[in-house]
Amino acid sequence: MKIGDILSEDMVITNLEGDSKNDIIESMIDLVSRSPKVLDKEKVREAILEREEIMSTGVGNGFAIPHGKTDAVSDIVAAFAVTAEPIDYQSLDEKPVRLVFLLVGKDNMVGPHIKLLSRISRLMNKEEFRNQLLELKTPREILDTFRKEEATYFEV
Repeated sequence: MKIGDILSEDMVITNLEGDSKNDIIESMIDLVSRSPKVLDKEKVREAILEREEIMSTGVGNGFAIPHGKTDAVSDIVAAFAVTAEPIDYQSLDEKPVRLVFLLVGKDNMVGPHIKLLSRISRLMNKEEFRNQLLELKTPREILDTFRKEEATYFEV
């Protein structure tokens, strides 16, 4: 499963406003809940926040990947945002976050969920790619950039 297959233009936000980690996560949940694949927004919220309590999904280098698994989705859904300002996300490297990739997997699709988390992390580990995402202005540009990077990085 490819990032370009699960992420769509209407699930990408540039200049996402928020003052805190919780603001950003709530906005991302609101965004992904617009998808017809989301059956129960509150259960999605629970899954994301429950996972966040275990350990911050601010993985470092200005990037966070809030995620969870639940039966409240009919298939894997994703959203991506670039925040308007750096956000204190209690990241593992203690640096603020501007790039946020939310992933919600179906609870019985553990394999694809883990593969997507790994693929996203691998792409976002590349500094040049992260810097490029920060410069882009439109959801279309961001989605195209993800697809191009994914095509050069993985056999697609």
